[in-house]
Amino acid sequence: MPDALDASPYDALLLLSFGGPEGPDDVVPFLENVTRGRGIPKERLKEVGQHYFLFGGVSPINDQNRALLDALRKDFAGHGLDLPVYWGNRNWAPYLTDTLREMVRDGRRRILVLATSAYASYSGCRQYRENLADSLAALEAEGLELPKIDKLRHYFNHPGFVEPMTDGVLRSLADLPEEVRDGAHLAFTTHSIPISAADTSGPAGEHGDGGAYVRQHLDVARLIAEAVRERTGVDHPWQLVYQSRSGAPHIPWLEPDICDHLEERHAAGVPAVVMAPIGFVSDHMEVLYDLDTEATARAAELGLPVRRSATVGADPRFAAAVRELVLERAAAESGRAVTPCALGALGASHDLCPVGCCPARAPRPAAAGADSPYA
Repeated sequence: MPDALDASPYDALLLLSFGGPEGPDDVVPFLENVTRGRGIPKERLKEVGQHYFLFGGVSPINDQNRALLDALRKDFAGHGLDLPVYWGNRNWAPYLTDTLREMVRDGRRRILVLATSAYASYSGCRQYRENLADSLAALEAEGLELPKIDKLRHYFNHPGFVEPMTDGVLRSLADLPEEVRDGAHLAFTTHSIPISAADTSGPAGEHGDGGAYVRQHLDVARLIAEAVRERTGVDHPWQLVYQSRSGAPHIPWLEPDICDHLEERHAAGVPAVVMAPIGFVSDHMEVLYDLDTEATARAAELGLPVRRSATVGADPRFAAAVRELVLERAAAESGRAVTPCALGALGASHDLCPVGCCPARAPRPAAAGADSPYA
C-alpha cells in the first residue's frame, strides 16, 4: 500500500464546472440558466441551442466530468490520498448549491475547489467564485454551518496540463500527410472574451494589453511549440487565435477568429494547420462545434488540410497534477515548506485571488479570495 498523503487541513475536493444539457428537453432551460438576467427571449435561445441539437441536445461536458471524477478518485486512492471528491455545476445538474449542501451534511468543513478553467479571467475564475458565494449565501439562509472554501491556483502551466496537450499536437502532426507535415502551422485556440475583460484579467498589476488571460495563453503556446520543435526537429510557425465569440457585435472581442485565421493562412500559402484548443480542459460543445464542425468545414472549403489536437480531459497526468496541486495548497495552508510546480516564464499563479483580480462587471460578492465575505 502507498504511504498516506496528508491533505490536511482540507477534508474534500469539489470539482466545479460549467454544466451542460443531457437531452433535447434540457437545452433551452440550460441556456436560460446561463443567460439569466440578460432578458434574452426564449425564441432566441432556441436559435442559439441549434449547436446542441446537432448533437442530440447533449453536451459532452458532463460525461467528461464524470470521467475526470473517476480519474481523480483512482489517482488519489492509488497514491494513498484519502480525500473525497464531489462534483457541482454552475448551470446544470448536479447544481453547485445542491452539492455544497451535501458536502456540509457529510461533515465537510475545509473544501478545496478545482474549477475546469485553467486561466485567469472573469468568466474563468471570478464568476466561479461569485457562484460559490451565492451558494454559501443560500446555505447560510437555510441555517447550515458554512464550510471554509479555497480554490486551487490556475494550473495552465503545470506540466500535467501542458504535456498531454503537447502530445496531442504531436499526434495531430503525425496524422497529416507527410508532404505537408513539416510546413504545418500551429493555431493555438482559446475562448474569445471581450477585450475589456481580457485587459483586466488577473491581479491589478497584470492589467493592460490582454492582461493575464492573453499572457498565460501565449506562455502555454510557446511551451508547446518549443517542445514540438525539440521532439521533431521542426520549428513550426504558430499563433494564438480565438473561437466561440458570443455577445453583441458592437463590443470588441479578442481576435482573430479561427475561421478567419484559416482563410488568412491559406491565402499565405500555408500547406496545413493543426488546431490546438489549449484554452479548454475537455472536448466540450465549443470544441466539437466551433472547431470540429465549423472550422473544419471552412478548411475543407479552402482545400486546407487540418487536424484538431486533443484536450487534456481525464488524462492520468492531469489527475496527477490535481493531486500535486492539492498537496501543494495543503502544505502552504499548514505552514509547511512547498515549491510550486510550474513551467514557462510566468511561474506559479497566486493561491489567493487578490482584491481587484478579474473584476466583476458589477460588484458582487465572491468567495475564495482576499475580498471574500466568507473568510
